[in-house]
Amino acid sequence: MSDNLAKASRHLSFLKARERWKPAEMAFWLLLIGVYFVFPSSLVFASQILITGLFALSLDMILGYAGIVTLGHAAFFGIGAYTAGLMAANGLHDPFLGLLGAGIAAGIAGYFCSFLLSRGGDLTRLMITLGIGLLLYEIANSATKYTGGVDGLQGVEIGKLFGLFSFDLYGKTAYIYVLCIAFLLFLFTRSMMHSPYGLALRSIRENQTRALAIGIPISACLTNIYTIAAVMAGIAGALLTQTTQFVGIDVLSFQRSADLLIILIIGGTATMYGGFIGAAVFMLVQDRLSNLNPQYWQFFLGILLIVMTLYLRSGILGGFSRLAHAIGNRRNKEQP
Repeated sequence: MSDNLAKASRHLSFLKARERWKPAEMAFWLLLIGVYFVFPSSLVFASQILITGLFALSLDMILGYAGIVTLGHAAFFGIGAYTAGLMAANGLHDPFLGLLGAGIAAGIAGYFCSFLLSRGGDLTRLMITLGIGLLLYEIANSATKYTGGVDGLQGVEIGKLFGLFSFDLYGKTAYIYVLCIAFLLFLFTRSMMHSPYGLALRSIRENQTRALAIGIPISACLTNIYTIAAVMAGIAGALLTQTTQFVGIDVLSFQRSADLLIILIIGGTATMYGGFIGAAVFMLVQDRLSNLNPQYWQFFLGILLIVMTLYLRSGILGGFSRLAHAIGNRRNKEQP
């Protein structure tokens, strides 16, 4: 009895230690607040980076923590984007109501899709998610009466935040709005991944047979996390719609899912911050390279990805972590 209590106490102490905010984490969010004051002319672009980072975080939940591979995560992003757009185009202009509707619609889709993912291994999941994404893309393309087809959904008008703050052309309101929503969802994700549920997901990712042997309900855990990730992706899609007041059919494209995987690989999986770091690096590099050479910029991006894959296999954050560990070991050896 006493041994069990001691183990439980150590387990709780471990979880509490993981939940403590590190100085680097606080600096990260303070830096994002500083962007509002330092780069006032680039807030529209900064909002897009934050939205993409939130979208990448939703993928990290299922790929990095649960080990679910997917090529169709843009399906939920697109569902959220179109839901928010259709609601606004039909008189429901409140932004928070749009977020709620987008999250519910994407969550329902994610819940039903999760049962398909329980069949087969990684290759089966890749094909199923890819098929779902392509299917939704063609539905949106053909339903021009509702989605606008290739021309996109127009006539999207978003109301003022709390009835006071309108979305201006400089992106000031949009940036604060996106930053607050991203931070709240990040807090939720962080607390969940530092809980016993997060440890269960890691166990499933590492060894499903062992996880099943110790009593972890694998199917229920994967269904829950896939649904939650879909809700978050849908909210990210709604944020894009609300800040741009337009929905293009590319929100459902395979390219968006592929770019998201690249972003997560660049930043680092199972880190929570990897999606935001990867989104910033990818979009900034994309913007600079396309300005330097609009025709062949993807060639240079390909070189960058090859180099990062060879020398930073765990992403930028993984590279920083190894560097900090090496510096710490060197200091320990130098101490008498």
